[in-house]
Formats: sequence, structure tokens, C-alpha cells
Amino acid sequence: MLKGFIGDKAFYKKVLFIALPIMVQNGITNFVNMLDNIMVGRVGTLPMTGVAVTNQLIFVFNLCIFGAISGAGIFGAQFYGNKDNKGLLHTFRFKLIFCLLMTCFGIAVFLTLGDSLIMLYLKGDGTINSGADVEVAFSNAKDYLLIMLIGLVPYTLSQCYSSALRETGKTVPPMVAGLIAVLTNLTFNYILIFGHLGAPALGAKGAAIATVISRFVELIIISVWTHTHSKELTFIKGVYKSLYVPISLTKQILIKGLPLMLNETLWAAGMATVNRSYSVRGIDVIAANNISQTFFNVFAVTYMAVGVAIGILLGQMLGSGDLNEVKAYTKKLITFSVLVSAVIGAVYCMSAGIIPKAYNTSNEVRRIATGLMTISALTFPLDAFSHASYFALRSGGKTLVTFIFDSGFVWAVTVPVSIILTSFTSLSILTVFLICQLANLLKCLLGYIFIKKGDWIKRVV
Repeated sequence: MLKGFIGDKAFYKKVLFIALPIMVQNGITNFVNMLDNIMVGRVGTLPMTGVAVTNQLIFVFNLCIFGAISGAGIFGAQFYGNKDNKGLLHTFRFKLIFCLLMTCFGIAVFLTLGDSLIMLYLKGDGTINSGADVEVAFSNAKDYLLIMLIGLVPYTLSQCYSSALRETGKTVPPMVAGLIAVLTNLTFNYILIFGHLGAPALGAKGAAIATVISRFVELIIISVWTHTHSKELTFIKGVYKSLYVPISLTKQILIKGLPLMLNETLWAAGMATVNRSYSVRGIDVIAANNISQTFFNVFAVTYMAVGVAIGILLGQMLGSGDLNEVKAYTKKLITFSVLVSAVIGAVYCMSAGIIPKAYNTSNEVRRIATGLMTISALTFPLDAFSHASYFALRSGGKTLVTFIFDSGFVWAVTVPVSIILTSFTSLSILTVFLICQLANLLKCLLGYIFIKKGDWIKRVV
């Protein structure tokens, strides 16, 4: 029976060939973000809170871009599996045009509504957060946001290039570009946050400037590498000669991709709403949740990278017409993801009591952060199963199902549960968080049902 869930050496070699570079790139990115977070946290709780609030807003934007790229990426992976370079070129061009338009819209939203969005997180229940604390946290959040807006365009373009390369199996160049970018970010964080090497100590502003510089560095490296390897990547030749994308392909991508983009947007907005509901319990909870989420991203990078690999591998198999093996392959991939997450979750759990000590904050913030991290670690396998199921369903273009499964679940279950428990009960924030995490059991059950049906196994190109 185990043979149906465990792959051979060739299977794991194939998975890790795609997953490891993504894991390394995202792992180092999140590790540097963690150091960035600790550095700002050493300045104080309120600057850290301001940065955390802004990052919640930027997170929604980032997932909008991810959703748009992923929708087109379904076609990119299958075009590559079908050896259709023209299709790859048009898909890449679509990503550039559509995502840049979205970025302009996002910047306009942040410039006009940024203050109001920040204050949604800082109002609390009117009694926990003092006016002085809110004012300092708001000032840090606003300064950080205005600088971060400069980096949205290079971030978007880098994501377009990286996704196209990954869809063609070129996972190492995005990893290298990401590594250089995060080292750049780390160096300028050290210089600008604390004022080393004669630079002024800019605190949260310094963290934002360092991030923006690293965004431009990443874009330069990844775009130059791509265009200087046009013999291997023939789809990139002439990509900027026109803005032409076939209407038929545009319609296909929009039909399949818009639900996916909407899903990522609504999922991110849903999670931002959940975090906002936690924030009514006060600035201590905002700060503790920021610490927990920062380290969650570092440890969760393993099963998240496996999820991306699942989408790419299954997409290529579907594009090449190898439909019979997909279901068996999926079972092994999901099992691998869950097992990896269980091991990493155990390490995360053992670290939960140590990590918060690195922050210059109160004992209460440290206590809450330790509790949140412990709960997150123990529920890692649930997250891994639902994440792997999502990417499997998405690979066959089943975007409406993924919409219901992902963002639909968040808004139907997680958001109302978090709001009701934080606003109308006296349960501790740790109890509320545990209940919200355990709700993912229902999501895992839905994922199992959708995967088992098998009607998502389709070739769309």
C-alpha cells in the first residue's frame, strides 16, 4: 500500500531539482526578511508594529501579482511541455502587460487610501492602544509604505521573468538573482537602519530603502541573464518588438487566470482581515503576530517550494499529454510535502521559546509570540496538505475549484470565525488562533475530495 504514496529515487530527484532552488531562494529571502524584522525590532516595538502593518498591505499586492502570473503560468508550463515557444512568448508578454497595469493601479490605491488602510490595524478596540503609541506606529508605517511603493515596479517585472524561467525548468537563475538581492538588502539594512559607515540611522525608513535597492538589483540580474541566453530561451527573442498577444490566448488566460488572480487577491485580503481581527486585541498582539508570521515564512518555505514544484511538474506532464500518470504522481507529491512539513514543523516548535528573545520588546509580546509559533508549528502538516492540493488542482486549469477551495474557504470560514471570536468572546488570542488554525481540517477534507475526483486532470493547450 505504501508504494502508492512513496516514490523512487528518480521521483525525488525530479521533484528536488525544481523545488530546491526555489526553496533556497525563498528561504534566504525570508531569512533576510527575518533579520530585517529583528533589526527593526531592536529599534523598538512601535517601529516594528508600523512595518508589520504596512507589510500586511504590501502582502495583498504581492499576492495579486502572484495570482496574475500564476493564471498565465498554467499556460506557460503546458506550452513548455508541448514545446510551443510562440505560446511561451505570448504568455510572457501577457504577464508583463497585465501585471504592470495592475501595479499602476496598486500604487494609486496605496497613495489615495494608504492612511485609512493603516489605521484599520491600529484602532484596536479603543481602549488597548494609547493615542501616543498609535501615532508613532502610524508614522513609521506611512514612511515605510511611501518608500516601498518605489520598489513595486521592479518587483513585478522580476516576478514575470522568474516565473517564465521556472516554467521552462530554469530554476537556478532566479535563485542566484534572489540570493544577490537579499544579500544587498541585508547589507543596506545594517547600514541604514542603525546608521553604520557614516550613514544616518533611519530605522524603518532605512529598511524600506534597502528593500527597494534590492528589488532593482534582482531585476537587473534576472533580466540581463534571460536576454543573454536567448539561444536556450528562444521564447524571449523579440518579446519587446511589439505588444501583440493573440486575442484567443488572451481570452483563454483571462477565463482561466482571472479566477486565480481573484482567488489570490481575495485570499490575501481575507488573511489581512483575519490579522486585522487579531489586532483589535492591542499592539502587543500585532507585534507578537508579526514575529510569528516572520518566522513562519522562514520555516514554511519548504512545503511552499514543494507546492510550486507540484504545479510545474504536473503542468508539464499535462502539457505533454501524459495524463495517465498524473493522479499517481500527485498522491506521492502530496505525501512528500506533508512528511517534509512534519519534520520542519517539529524544528519550528522547538525554536518557538527561543526566537522572541532576539527582539527588544516586552515579556508579554514574547509570551504571545511563542504561543502563536507553537500552534503554527503543530499545524504545519495541515497547511502543507491544503497547499499541495491547491497547486495540483491549479495545474489542470481548475481555477474555479481552486477559488472555492482557497479564498472561498477563508471568507466563508476563517474570517467570520476570527471576527466573532475576537470581537464577541473573551477567549485569549492564543485560543482564538488555535481554533482558526484547526479550521483547516475542513479545508484538507475538501482538498482530498477534489483531488480524488480527478476531473481537474486536463490539458488546456
